[in-house]
Amino acid sequence: MKRISYIVFMLGLIASSCMTAAPKSGTNKDLSMVVGTYTNGSSKGIYTFRFNQIKGTALLLDSAAMPNPSYLTPSSNGKFIYAVSEMPDSTAAVYAYSFDKRVGKLHFLNRQLTFGEDPCYVSTNGKEILTANYTGGSMSVFPLRKNGTIEPLKKLFHGQKGGPDSVRQKTPHVHCTIFSPDGKYIFATSFSADRILCFALHPNDIVPYLSKQSTAIDSDSGPRHLIFSSNGKFAYLISELSGNVTAFSYSKEVLKRIQVIAADTLHARGSADIHLSPDGKYLYASNRLKGDGIAIFKVNAVTGTLIKVGYQFTGIHPRNFNITPNGKYLLVACRDSNIIQVFQRNPTTGLLSNTHHNIIVDKPVCIKFVH
Repeated sequence: MKRISYIVFMLGLIASSCMTAAPKSGTNKDLSMVVGTYTNGSSKGIYTFRFNQIKGTALLLDSAAMPNPSYLTPSSNGKFIYAVSEMPDSTAAVYAYSFDKRVGKLHFLNRQLTFGEDPCYVSTNGKEILTANYTGGSMSVFPLRKNGTIEPLKKLFHGQKGGPDSVRQKTPHVHCTIFSPDGKYIFATSFSADRILCFALHPNDIVPYLSKQSTAIDSDSGPRHLIFSSNGKFAYLISELSGNVTAFSYSKEVLKRIQVIAADTLHARGSADIHLSPDGKYLYASNRLKGDGIAIFKVNAVTGTLIKVGYQFTGIHPRNFNITPNGKYLLVACRDSNIIQVFQRNPTTGLLSNTHHNIIVDKPVCIKFVH
């Protein structure tokens, strides 16, 4: 009897040891990956994949037909996907899908017109949906229902112009609309005015109001995408025309500039996307039109400032990219090469190496993970 008890005790220790050695939940498990495309070629619209975070390989699961889903975002619980239909006319809209991440299945729920042409960005806080309408030069605000469907447009805010580029800043453009880390504010990049606009959210009302606090960027910059650090202390902006990354300290609604550093040294005027690694140690920014690739910066955790440490060339027109939650892979949507490139990250240096596990997709432009 004592021998049996001893064996049971030892088996328990072994099991406990195995559990301790196992990776944290979700760090290496397979991910659902959702990809947006342009549909003026052979693409149907949205594609879903199963991505293996250990091997860096992908398996196609499903697709959903819709015109030009150039940007999309999942809900925080992964049950819904929201995608813009980047159309240059009155059909421009935002779509809602329910999403079964176990099998990658999308089910259309509804859509609402944005009343702004060429919506190119969408974000949500679970209560509202925001779209940035590039050609429309506006930000659309929609209430969300509990079942994930989108209510009709509640408010439309217009951007401004005033930048010196007589072609690309001739009319207002809004390129990005995101919620602040504390959820109290909305920031929108006013591309043609070289400013970041700030909107305050009412505690009990769906309609935000334009704050007096807006942030001026260097003239002829064309601010495009804005992100925040995970601790909410810093923010980083990639500007399309200047090719610069601007670093800010952040407190409440105030963005205070602390650094400007070049991501595009070829002055191609085509910088696109920006992301931090999950551990916050490295920042990446994509450039197009010349020397297509990803600029790599090391982040000072105390000051938030950046040092450029490398550059990774990619396929043609890397509009958007994303990093897996475990930080092992960086995936780049190369629109004009019709592939998603899979790069492995060195967690110590931040540098990238091509795995050559290319994912074939016609005109991919947005990658999101659901986990």
